[in-house]
Amino acid sequence: MTNALPPFWRPDIHADRRPALLARGRIKAALRRWFEARDFVEVEAAILQVSPGNETHLHGFATTLIDDAGARHPYYLHTSPEFAAKKLLAAGEPRLFDFARVFRNRERTALHHPEFTMLEWYRAGEGYETLMQDAAALLAEAARAAGVTTLHWRGIDADPFAEPERLTLQEAFRRHAGIDLLRTVTADNDVDRGGLAADAAEAGIRVTDDDSWSDIFSRILAERIEPHLGRGRATILCEYPISEAALARPKPGDPRVSERFELYACGVELANAFGELTDPAEQRRRFEADMDEKARIYGERYPIDEDFLSALAAMPPASGIALGFDRLVMLCTGARRIEDVLWTPVAEPGRGAA
Repeated sequence: MTNALPPFWRPDIHADRRPALLARGRIKAALRRWFEARDFVEVEAAILQVSPGNETHLHGFATTLIDDAGARHPYYLHTSPEFAAKKLLAAGEPRLFDFARVFRNRERTALHHPEFTMLEWYRAGEGYETLMQDAAALLAEAARAAGVTTLHWRGIDADPFAEPERLTLQEAFRRHAGIDLLRTVTADNDVDRGGLAADAAEAGIRVTDDDSWSDIFSRILAERIEPHLGRGRATILCEYPISEAALARPKPGDPRVSERFELYACGVELANAFGELTDPAEQRRRFEADMDEKARIYGERYPIDEDFLSALAAMPPASGIALGFDRLVMLCTGARRIEDVLWTPVAEPGRGAA
């Protein structure tokens, strides 16, 4: 392959990568101590699941379980430990965290890898605003462990010790794209595709006839909003429209938006958090709608984990967050790409073939 990276096991390559890998270990140890000091329990979610997750643009790795009678059952490598973690909340665990190995297909870029580490933690009985405080504290802990005072990515810096900027999606769209986002969302959570398409076109953003409201939203976010986030200090981008928050509950006072936020630093998305939805009927409706959209776009759909929906009915009010641990290490070490902070990156297709 003409663009293939040199093998990570070459001694000269490993010598260049080793400082970042050692920093990775220090950061993980520091974050683990932080959680343990606050009475979190570390758990280990099973990787094999009956569903990899039911969000439209997440793609799982499929495998087959063969039982002792020889019958074959489809299983998947999880894209997140979320379903398993919420079952533990239903079982009675009040605070938990997991450094989970997770797997996502169709993803390999400077910021994406097919196998990576997701740090997830959950707080039963606590609001998602508490997770904003957690996320800010962990940025500082990671930087201290790495021995740095600045996070860095592609020429953009952020102070990990500064209080993050807090910005709603409505404010971000107005500030950076000149678009009134919530004008295109009704109180019943219907969306005005034509209205958002017209606003995007007026702002100079390409729109095609087969773009959905969600497609246009995502393009505006990627092209006009994200490049401005996490510059100088981290940004907490919050109050996503309900249609863009598959597992989050509505925000009290405005049913158009959800208790969801994402954490950005140096223009890089680091974490995604929810005030967790605990209504199994509403969760099923959202899953089915997302799987219909997945079938329309990609021609495939994933099963729904019925056991998860049953557990959801017993789960207490909670908040949860998923942080891309490898990306955090990248920003703390100034690495150029995610593979520079993985001990053994997944082999590229074709490498080693005869």
